[in-house]
Amino acid sequence: MICSKDDQNNRGSRGIIPAMDGGKHEDFGWALGVLLRAYHSTVLTELGDFPHGPRGYQTLTEVVRGEHPSQLALAAYLGIDRTVMTYLIDDLVRAGLVERQPNPADRRQRRVVATARGRRTLHDLQRRVRAAEQTVLGALSREEQDTFRSLLRRVACAVRDIEPETDPCEAVESVLTSRRPASSA
Repeated sequence: MICSKDDQNNRGSRGIIPAMDGGKHEDFGWALGVLLRAYHSTVLTELGDFPHGPRGYQTLTEVVRGEHPSQLALAAYLGIDRTVMTYLIDDLVRAGLVERQPNPADRRQRRVVATARGRRTLHDLQRRVRAAEQTVLGALSREEQDTFRSLLRRVACAVRDIEPETDPCEAVESVLTSRRPASSA
C-alpha cells in the first residue's frame, strides 16, 4: 500500500492501492513528490511576491548565514546555475535585501551581504515559512517533526557531500541506484 489505513488516519481516502508484493509498500519517490508539492505550494503562499520565491528565500538565508560570500559560492552551494544566480542577486539588490561589496581579500571579487532590511525581512519570512512547514508536517507531533527534520537534513547533507557540484536530483538517483541489490542473471 502507498498509505496504510493508519497513515490515512480517517482523512476521507477513497481507497488503498495494493502493493505488488501484497505487503506494505513504501514508495519513497511518491511520498517525496507529494511532500515537495505540498511544501512548495504552502511556502509559496507565505512568500507572496518575494523575489524568485523559494529560491530567493534560500539565497537570502545563505547570504545572512555568511558562509558563502560570493555569487559563485552561493550558486554552487544552492545548486543554482551561476547565470541565474546573477539575475537572482540583481533582484534581491533592487529589493534592498542584499548588496554587493568589494571583497577586501580579493579586489576582483564582490561579496554578497545582507542589508538591515534583508535581515529583518528574513526574520519575518523564517517565522512564516516555519509555520507553513508545520502545517505540511501536521500529521506528525512536534517531537516527530523535529526528528523528521533532523533525519532529512542528515540525508541531504550526506547526499550533498557525495559531489557538491552534482545536481541534487542526480545525486539522489545515484545513491538510490548504488543501493539496489544486483539482479540475478
